[in-house]
Amino acid sequence: MLLGLRGVGKTVLLNRLAELAEDEGYHTIIMEAMEGRRLADLLTPQLRTLLFRLSAVEKARVVANRAMAALRSFASVFKVSYGDLEVGIEATPDEAASGDLEMDLPNLLITVAQAAQAAERPVGIFIDEVQYLEKTDLSALIAAMHRISQKSLPLILFGAGLPQLTGLAGDAKSYAERLFEFPPIGALGEDESKRAVREPIHDAGAEIEEVALAGIYQQTKGYPYFLQEWGHHCWNMADESPIRLPDVQQATLRATAALDASFFRVRFDRLTRSEQDYLRAMAEMGPGPHASGEIASTLNVDVTTAGPLRTGLVRKGMIYSPSHGQTAFTVPMFDDYMRREIPKWIPHERRRKKK
Repeated sequence: MLLGLRGVGKTVLLNRLAELAEDEGYHTIIMEAMEGRRLADLLTPQLRTLLFRLSAVEKARVVANRAMAALRSFASVFKVSYGDLEVGIEATPDEAASGDLEMDLPNLLITVAQAAQAAERPVGIFIDEVQYLEKTDLSALIAAMHRISQKSLPLILFGAGLPQLTGLAGDAKSYAERLFEFPPIGALGEDESKRAVREPIHDAGAEIEEVALAGIYQQTKGYPYFLQEWGHHCWNMADESPIRLPDVQQATLRATAALDASFFRVRFDRLTRSEQDYLRAMAEMGPGPHASGEIASTLNVDVTTAGPLRTGLVRKGMIYSPSHGQTAFTVPMFDDYMRREIPKWIPHERRRKKK
């Protein structure tokens, strides 16, 4: 389970792992968890495609057909909208069809893994944004992987998500920390950041001054997505080689405007007015992390009033708790954006009292 803030490259790494798995002969299932979408809805069409492939292998056909029957029962009991799954196989009500996801999903994935074993083609499931899975779905998925691991079946799971995923997985199943590894994916160091910008420029036949590289690192703090943005705009701004610090300064204006209009804005637009106030209060205090009580104080509300806002923002993937009682942004430099977006800020509660 790859853990990290927005823009550090988790999705890129997850996709690269899927490519490596395919190179090693794995069948892969790649999906992105989304708010309001159940795991059964996401998995069913992917498993259907996978089982068609496995059933094409003569020695796996019987097991794959049994897995397809289990999938039909599973889709039926969980009311999954999965298109045309009518393939002439009778559903078997006793397989993956109790209505208890924590029982049915493990049974289903075990039959899929047994088909993969018969076909001698392992399966890799790759799920991005795992933190958006409902607790019952995450619990069932962890339980399924636990049983598959115990049976040494050839099905493996890779996931990626925000830092709160460790706690969510632990809350779902206490043994999750033993079942999975949770490597942190973070910003690049200064030397790595400079190399990430310098080498593509050099490969394109141009150069960049060291002071310009230092300027890019200062602006981006080493976050890979931001390095890409600044590198892109520096290249377009520079009239000649080498790229200099004034080019970086001009590129900063364009990169910031581009991020504000897309990367930051799409997240801001999902917030209610009260949630915007909560994040603006955090921004007022700096990049963080901040004590939850201090945020409530800055908002001019009590902790019990601020609590539901905090919970909603965690669910939306905007903030997380790096340690007990602490709150931080999941989006790097979002505090700067909030101050730009709402430059003259008065806490919502004070505005109401003034009226």
